[in-house]
Amino acid sequence: MTTDGYHATFSFAADHPSLPGHFPGRPLVAGVLLLEQVAHALRAWRGERLACVREAKFVAPLLPDEPAELQLTPAGAQVRFEIRRAGALLARGLVEGAAHA
Repeated sequence: MTTDGYHATFSFAADHPSLPGHFPGRPLVAGVLLLEQVAHALRAWRGERLACVREAKFVAPLLPDEPAELQLTPAGAQVRFEIRRAGALLARGLVEGAAHA
């Protein structure tokens, strides 16, 4: 575990079960799946569960099979996240973690 940040790369396969309904004929990766990646990264980095999403802004879509990069950085007691595709911002926000119960 490092204190200065965390980086991960991910993608969602075109056959992911959520994609046909979001949206039929033109699938996009749902924002909740992006936040799930933030939660997984927070657990891997700090051993914390995602307790609260303070803010989240989705600025561009992620398509199936496109690789994305997730960066977490400390922001006091909170954590900033950015998700990018080939350098272009897809989503950003601020979350809080909590120890596992």
